[in-house]
Amino acid sequence: MKRPLILLLLVALLALTAAASLCLGRYPVGFGELGRCLGLAETTGLAAQGDIQIIRSVLIDIRLPRIAAAVLIGAALSVSGAVFQSMFINPLVSPGLLGVLAGASFGAALGMLLAPSWWMVQAGAFVFGLVAVLASLALSAISRSDRLLMLILGGIISGALFTALLSVIKYLADPYEQLPALVYWLMGGLTAVDRITVVTVCVPITGGILVLLLLAGYLNVLSMGDEEARTLGVHVAGLRLLFIFLATVVSALTVVLGGIIGWVGLLIPHIARTLVGPDNRILLPTAALIGAVYLLIADNAARLLFPVEIPIGILTSLVGIPFFAFVLAKARKGWR
Repeated sequence: MKRPLILLLLVALLALTAAASLCLGRYPVGFGELGRCLGLAETTGLAAQGDIQIIRSVLIDIRLPRIAAAVLIGAALSVSGAVFQSMFINPLVSPGLLGVLAGASFGAALGMLLAPSWWMVQAGAFVFGLVAVLASLALSAISRSDRLLMLILGGIISGALFTALLSVIKYLADPYEQLPALVYWLMGGLTAVDRITVVTVCVPITGGILVLLLLAGYLNVLSMGDEEARTLGVHVAGLRLLFIFLATVVSALTVVLGGIIGWVGLLIPHIARTLVGPDNRILLPTAALIGAVYLLIADNAARLLFPVEIPIGILTSLVGIPFFAFVLAKARKGWR
């Protein structure tokens, strides 16, 4: 199948999944009612108009922000995962490689411990996600040997540090009020999403993804190796820092929206690569669309499969763990 056709089909699938997600829930909404809410069908009678107002409130105030958050998170994690895998030429790399998720988790937990306001939790997640990556870069600068290897080791050290600090926060948290909320949030979920948060982070996430898509050709050059990239006149160090910064920002902002939602950035790029190949100019948009559809489906499952909503991070982990075994088997045969 031709690559442009795959993209068109994925766009159509995303639109259908989003429309279905608007209708699914504890308060089911039919497609006819959805059409009347959107002004696509005629509404008659005072009772019908009152019902439409209730449905419109459910759709616009509750479901639409949640759908937008799922699309943003799925696209951002998938694109950042594809960027890291191509840049490090490693199929086992994910957005958490440089410690951004561990740092964001610590920042959010610290915000929960020190202040009851939700914006402090979100600000802490974003700031400490960036701090964790800066720590990884600082540690990698200590040695002048293999820069890529040292960057990965720096990410491991940074992630371990912030994971340990997160354990300290859990120990200090009130076991009856703060700790349950903290643990539930770290499992990942979209229950606390609101329109203000979605609107606030939509611009930087979308902007970061668009810039990464525009620079996809340079990512192809980086994936050839440092020596080949320098031969083609590319400033390897500066370009790599730019990709790391953009991928880190969009990854940290997903934590602001929905907590820690794992395995998406590892799983989806491999599916996209299987469909369209390794060319990042088509791989990145494909990964973004598949990731958005995947997280929408996962969120619907988290809301509807059980009597009580479960954290979406649990579902993505249960799907991702068996897929990891497949990735390991493929990695032994070589990967490009």
